[in-house]
Amino acid sequence: MTRVWSRKNFLRALFLLFAVIVLNSSFLTFSETADRSLKGIPPRTVADYLQAVIEADRQVYTTRIVQRMQNQGIVLATEDWEARHALPLPAQFLMESARLVAEREEGIRYRLTSLWPIYRRNAPVTNFEKKGLEAVLMSPDEPYTGVIKSGKKQFFQAIYADRAVSETCVECHNTHPMSPKRDFQKGDVLGGLIITIPLQH
Repeated sequence: MTRVWSRKNFLRALFLLFAVIVLNSSFLTFSETADRSLKGIPPRTVADYLQAVIEADRQVYTTRIVQRMQNQGIVLATEDWEARHALPLPAQFLMESARLVAEREEGIRYRLTSLWPIYRRNAPVTNFEKKGLEAVLMSPDEPYTGVIKSGKKQFFQAIYADRAVSETCVECHNTHPMSPKRDFQKGDVLGGLIITIPLQH
């Protein structure tokens, strides 16, 4: 077995492990009555559970896999990780797991966004998202939450502060040629993690 093949298998295993953990959390369900008094698990609680799992897995991936392997010279994490048979950057790892979750029928979605996105697709899409990012920038320990509508459906949305948990995060944002902000420090708020949960009637 070649070294490249081993790396591919390793990456697949990482994605599978992360997806299984997150998808298991997504089986939490709740319902809402007409007067908005909730039965079962409140959507804020569900969002908090999901955020805790997502952030814990992401931090482990960032600090104990990416940093460790790069420091030991085993394999790098790069933006073009697929072509170079490398590790995905922590943000790419989260986006890939979010794609797998979105393919299921539970209706749960999550994504990273920022007021200073490297790519436009990661900019806030709605006024609610923009206000939420501004709010968590000022008060990063408290998520910005609310109920939004899409067509006839209602969704609970929570925006959590996305902090730079390692020097890897800081270096990526400060050195990327398309980054509009280049003075981040470890612990700073880079943007937000948006979790969207359908409200079932």
